[in-house]
Amino acid sequence: MCDLMPVSQPPEKIGKMKKLRRTLSESFRSIAFKKEDSGFDEICVTKMSTRSCQGTDSVIKPLDTIPEDKKVRVQRTQSGFDPFEKPTSQVKRVHSENNACINAKGSSAGKESPKLRRHSSPSSPTSPKFGKADSYEKLEKLGEGSYATVYKGKSKVNGKLVALKVIRLQEEEGTPFTAIREASLLKGLKHANIVLLHDIIHTKETLTLVFEYVHTDLCQYMDKHPGGLHPDNVKLFLFQLLRGLSYIHQRYILHRDLKPQNLLISDTGELKLADFGLARAKSVPSHTYSNEVVTLWYRPPDVLLGSTDYSTCLDMWGVGCIFIEMIQGVAAFPGMKDIQDQLERIFLVLGTPSEDTWPGVNSLPHFKPDRFTVYSAKKLRQAWNKLGYVDHAEELASRFLQCFPKNRLSAQAALNHEYFSNLPPRLWELQDMSSIFTVPNVKLQTESGDSIQVCARRNSHGKASSGSKH
Repeated sequence: MCDLMPVSQPPEKIGKMKKLRRTLSESFRSIAFKKEDSGFDEICVTKMSTRSCQGTDSVIKPLDTIPEDKKVRVQRTQSGFDPFEKPTSQVKRVHSENNACINAKGSSAGKESPKLRRHSSPSSPTSPKFGKADSYEKLEKLGEGSYATVYKGKSKVNGKLVALKVIRLQEEEGTPFTAIREASLLKGLKHANIVLLHDIIHTKETLTLVFEYVHTDLCQYMDKHPGGLHPDNVKLFLFQLLRGLSYIHQRYILHRDLKPQNLLISDTGELKLADFGLARAKSVPSHTYSNEVVTLWYRPPDVLLGSTDYSTCLDMWGVGCIFIEMIQGVAAFPGMKDIQDQLERIFLVLGTPSEDTWPGVNSLPHFKPDRFTVYSAKKLRQAWNKLGYVDHAEELASRFLQCFPKNRLSAQAALNHEYFSNLPPRLWELQDMSSIFTVPNVKLQTESGDSIQVCARRNSHGKASSGSKH
């Protein structure tokens, strides 16, 4: 079950935070790279005017005292590019390799490793290098928002496709906190079901995060195959989602923005957690969390009612919504108006809460019993009939969709649910970096007579436009 977060110290004052923002912005200026023969550079970010990098110990610590000053998108169909809701899968290519770093000060002393000297060899002054803007060719623009532009690109070093998230820096504001969070949290995560951060490029004007390029996301995949996905594919997607969540939850990290757009799908069917701009490390003391997290359709009732005291339970509600959407082919709770409408849709199925069913609900800031119609709880299959066609699916969904946060099933416990009992036992023995598709006979089934492929891109009105490929 999920445990709630302890309340801790109050957040920093605004003035001090601005100063901290500028300081942390400077931290990216000391990024250095060590090229590995087999692929992309490994990255270590050090703080300016602090200790040197020692192996993998030096990382930018996740900032839990950062005030939330932006609201997430309310509806999935509002797919204009936004730092909190990326409209295409290309924005979300994040993961990190962090086994080596080179201290800027140490490098200037003149002692470099043989591999390092190859980078700056006089015999190849114009050869492309990692960590340099000219090492990547921009192929096409994928989206633009208030603080970043995303491009499909290609590495001149090894020819791989990448996604380039170019974040514009302002002299007064420095590096946006969402970018700092994304890079600092993900550089320590290595898992097959979490997207990969390849490179970081820092200049005076921009900070560029270079992500692995993945063809589509779950939202686009479901749009391509309407009416619900093949039950076997739903099971494999859900298993991978739970694998990735279990991994980050065990490391005290909350994603806080689970939705189909933030789950990437590779051409082999591998699902990858992406877009950690709203993620927070719950191990860092914080007086409170923001309740302006998670896109409205996937936001749990406790957060909708103003709770700021939450933990991994927040993500598990989103898992339940996504699970039902994959099976049924429609969003579980597609609120069309506001938070009140969203809550009404939830209570219509799960029942209007009371102190008996949800201890402490009366103390939540936005819960006023006279504002809500009193509904009794229904069986989930009454709302989503396809749950009844798949063994144990309804029971598992009901364990995720619990109004009382502490009653929600954890990611690790869900992996052992009977719903997955017909999968090969070797799936539970895989190493973190091993794909489930390395296990014999584990593969996606054909969807509606079509193999997995790149899906149509949504236009600004949330409708699919044909022929677009990314």
